[in-house]
Amino acid sequence: MTIFVMQFLVIMETILETKRKKLEIKIFELANAVGIDSSLMSRILSGKREPTTQQLQKLAQVLSIDYQLLIKEKMKNKVIDILKEYPEYANDILTEVKEERITYLSGKNKMETIDISHLSRKLNRLSKLQKQWESQKPLDATQLQKMANYFNTKYTYESNQIEGNTLDFQETHLVVNEGITIGGKTMREHLEAINHQEAIDFIIDLASNKFDFNEKVLKQIHQLVLKGTNKSGAGIYRTTQVRITGSKHIPPEAFLLNDLMEDYFHFYNQQKNSLHPVILAAEMHERLVSIHPFIDGNGRTSRLVMNLILLQSGYPIVSLKGDLANRQRYYKALEAVQINHEKDDFYQLIIESTHKSLKEHIEMA
Repeated sequence: MTIFVMQFLVIMETILETKRKKLEIKIFELANAVGIDSSLMSRILSGKREPTTQQLQKLAQVLSIDYQLLIKEKMKNKVIDILKEYPEYANDILTEVKEERITYLSGKNKMETIDISHLSRKLNRLSKLQKQWESQKPLDATQLQKMANYFNTKYTYESNQIEGNTLDFQETHLVVNEGITIGGKTMREHLEAINHQEAIDFIIDLASNKFDFNEKVLKQIHQLVLKGTNKSGAGIYRTTQVRITGSKHIPPEAFLLNDLMEDYFHFYNQQKNSLHPVILAAEMHERLVSIHPFIDGNGRTSRLVMNLILLQSGYPIVSLKGDLANRQRYYKALEAVQINHEKDDFYQLIIESTHKSLKEHIEMA
């Protein structure tokens, strides 16, 4: 067993014994207060005997210790008992369990105010460009429709390319706008393009009619993304553990999803009227793909959520490029948040992509 694992074995003993000595409570006095004999109390305090849940509650009360702290250590000891059987895997398992981002998203600071002061200049520039786009947006319906067709198709192409779809931009246009079947391409690739285009129409309609983002909307978006390709998983949170090919990030176990998703929407409702919309969009994108609540389609759904939030604030559709170099940059930026809780690279990527989209829309208008 490694030193790192062995350190856990003495934590309970240290917490209880340190507090007992600080309060100058004798072992027999503590035993009487808890309702057990002195010899059993001695074994508990020396780490030789695990206290029951009821005994922990009484110890917490008598010693004025946070009960949640004690119960967490009790649970850790159960994990350690399992790891004793497989010492060669212990460090790897403990590292995976304690991944920074999931620890943060389920921890006490998950709703903390996000410091974006170092990005204020870039965000102010985006806000000015957004107002410029609103003022220059063409009133002619035909021109607006042509622009929408181009940018929406481009977005579908780029987003699906990130996920490995091999339809090129022209083929994507023919599938989604002309209804043409492309020879040599799979039915799934055709459906992914059609589904994504329908999902774009859906979020544009939501933004136009000022519908708020909530769990029902999220599941509707996901249902559109997987329509016809994964009927059993469409619009439903997963019930099994998943792994992401090529990523160090390990999504949380399925039993954690309900609490994590409840916090996800609580964060949105708390921040939607105060956080800069581009940062809010980035956060909701990253948090969703990190939690990975669905069996498939998490990436496309997360990027659609990002764009729904941007559309709600008057921004145009934003595409993240799907070619190899940019895809690798995207994955590395996500992994930096997920593994090390370092957000800046991901923020910069979303800011740059939003700036580029605004400039393109303004120039085309």
